[in-house]
Amino acid sequence: MEKDLIIDVESAEVQIALLENHRLAELNKEKNDSSYLVGDVYLGKVKKVMPALNAAFVDIGDSKEAFMHYLDLGLNFRAFDTFVRQMNPNRDAKSFFSGIKIGEPLEKEGRINDVLQPGQPVIVQIVKEPISTKGSRLTAEISLAGRNLVLLPFAKSVNISQKITSKEERRRLERLIYSILPKNYGVIIRTAAEGKRAVVLDTELKSLIRKWEDSWPKVAKRKIPDLLFSETSKTIVVLRDLLNDSFSNIYVNDESVFREVKEYISTISPELEKIVKLYKGGEPIFDRFDVTRQIKGSFGKIVPLKQGAYIVIEHTEALNVVDVNSGIRAKNGISQEENSFTVNMNAADEIARQMRLRDLGGIVIVDFIDMDSPDNRNKLFRHMQDLLSTDRAKHNVLPLSKFGLMQITRQRVRPATEINVNEKCPMCHGTGEIAPSIVIDKTLERQLAYYVKEKKIKSFILETNPLLEAYLNKGFLDSIRKKWCRKYSCRIKLKVNSEYALLQTEWLNPSGEKIEEE
Repeated sequence: MEKDLIIDVESAEVQIALLENHRLAELNKEKNDSSYLVGDVYLGKVKKVMPALNAAFVDIGDSKEAFMHYLDLGLNFRAFDTFVRQMNPNRDAKSFFSGIKIGEPLEKEGRINDVLQPGQPVIVQIVKEPISTKGSRLTAEISLAGRNLVLLPFAKSVNISQKITSKEERRRLERLIYSILPKNYGVIIRTAAEGKRAVVLDTELKSLIRKWEDSWPKVAKRKIPDLLFSETSKTIVVLRDLLNDSFSNIYVNDESVFREVKEYISTISPELEKIVKLYKGGEPIFDRFDVTRQIKGSFGKIVPLKQGAYIVIEHTEALNVVDVNSGIRAKNGISQEENSFTVNMNAADEIARQMRLRDLGGIVIVDFIDMDSPDNRNKLFRHMQDLLSTDRAKHNVLPLSKFGLMQITRQRVRPATEINVNEKCPMCHGTGEIAPSIVIDKTLERQLAYYVKEKKIKSFILETNPLLEAYLNKGFLDSIRKKWCRKYSCRIKLKVNSEYALLQTEWLNPSGEKIEEE
C-alpha cells in the first residue's frame, strides 16, 4: 500500500494528513498554543482524595482538575513517591535514583487514601486529554516512548512486543538491553526494534534516559504544578508510530519543520531520508494533494457510499451513532438480502476509515441494514474485525445483535476530530432571511453608482442567476441594464451562473476578477 504524509504548517496549527493510495486515512491537528497533551509529564499536587471512587483529583495547572484512579498509580508508585519526597538540589541525583529500593508492588485491591493525601506532590503523566467537561486522565506509571524502545523508570523488567515472533531475535534483544540497562530502569522493546543493531538501540536508550534525568532539577525545586517534560511534537509522534518502508513521500511546506522531520528520520531510518521533500508550490499544499476536497467530503454528517447508499454519523455525549442507509441504490436481478449485504460491506469499509479519520472514541453503535442470513451477518462481523486490525487505537468489536446493531468500543484519548464543512449562505449570511426581491434592482444600482463614482470603474461584468439576468435584460432599449449604462456612462455585460441563488450576484471587472468593495 502506498502511503504519503502531507504536513501543512500554518501560524495557528500544524495539520498532518495520512494518505493511503491517495485516499485520506488519518488527519491529525496540533495547535501551536495547545497544552495538556497525551504523554506530557507533570509534577502535580493532590487536591482531593475520593475514597468512594478510590480515586483522586490532581492539580496540574489546568482549569479542570485531572483525575487519577488507584489502579493508575502503577505497581511501583512507592519508589516514585520516595524520589519526589526526598529529592533536593544538594543530592547527587544519579546515585540517589539508582539507590532507591523499588520494593513490593502496590496491592491491587488497595485503597487510595492509604497512599495519597491532599497536598502531596506526585509525578503524573497524561493518558487522556481533557474531553468536554472532564479534566485530563492521569497515570503515575511514567513511560518515555521512542521509536524502538519505551523507557520505564523504577521498573525491573524487559518486555518484548508479541509481534516479534522469532525466538532467536527475542533472545538477542533481551540480552542486549539487559547488558546496557542501568539500575532502576525497565524497557518495553517495540516491534520496530526487530533487526536493529546494538548501537542504534543504545543511542536511543541513552537519549530517553537523558530526557528523564533532565527533569530532575524541576522535581528538586518543587515548583508545583510544573511541566517536567513534554511529548515530542505531534509531527514526530505520527512519524514515530507510523513510519515504515511503505511510506513513499513526506511533503512539508515549512522549512524548519522540514529540517526537524529530516533530522529525525535520518536518525531512526537513514535509508528513508530521501522521501522527505520540501513543498514550494504556489498552490496550498492540501489543495495540491487533494486533501482539502477529501476533508470537505468526509467530515459532514452524511457520508456518501457507492451507487446512492450513504451513512449518517451523529455524536452524543455518551456515544457515537452510525446509521447505514441504502438510499436510491437498487439493482435488478438480485434479492433484497444480497443488496443489503453489499451495502453493509461497503458501509463497513467507510465506517472503519471514518473511525480513524475522525478519531472516534468510546462507544460506537452502528445500525446496519437488517439481514436474515446468519452467514452474511458473520461475514460482516469478520470483515469489520479485519478492517480494524490495522487501527493503532485499542478496540473491541461485538457481533451483530438481533436488531442488526454492531457495538464497537475504541480507545478514547482525545476529543474526536470535528470539522464543520457547511458554508454560510451567500444571500442570507446565516440569518435565514434575505432582502426583499422587489428592491434587488435598487440594491444593484447603489452598488453600481459606488463603483463608478468612488472607484472610477467604467466597465463591468455582472454575474447573476438566469432569472435575474432575464429580468435585467427585459426590453431591448428600455431594459434596466441599458438604462444603467446610459445613466452612469459605463458598460455592463451580464453573465449567467446557473448555480447562483435567485438574488445572488457578483460584480466583476472585464478580466473576470471580483471587484472588492474596500
